[in-house]
Amino acid sequence: MKTNIQSLITRKKFLIWSAAILAATGLIKIWNPIKKKNQESFKFLTQDGKLVEVSSKHLKTKGIKMYTSELQNWIKQ
Repeated sequence: MKTNIQSLITRKKFLIWSAAILAATGLIKIWNPIKKKNQESFKFLTQDGKLVEVSSKHLKTKGIKMYTSELQNWIKQ
């Protein structure tokens, strides 16, 4: 049976090793270069009839769904 002193030593070692592992994972996350998001580009048709390619970083929202009836009304205008 282990004495009380030996059990304290193993607890200290456990706490030191766990703190070291947590610190190492934190440092790895900081030093790891941030992966750039896949910069997609979308093609849009302007009112002039030109096809324009826009990067996704310039778009604020994904937009709203347009129904075919609304699209037909917009084309007629």
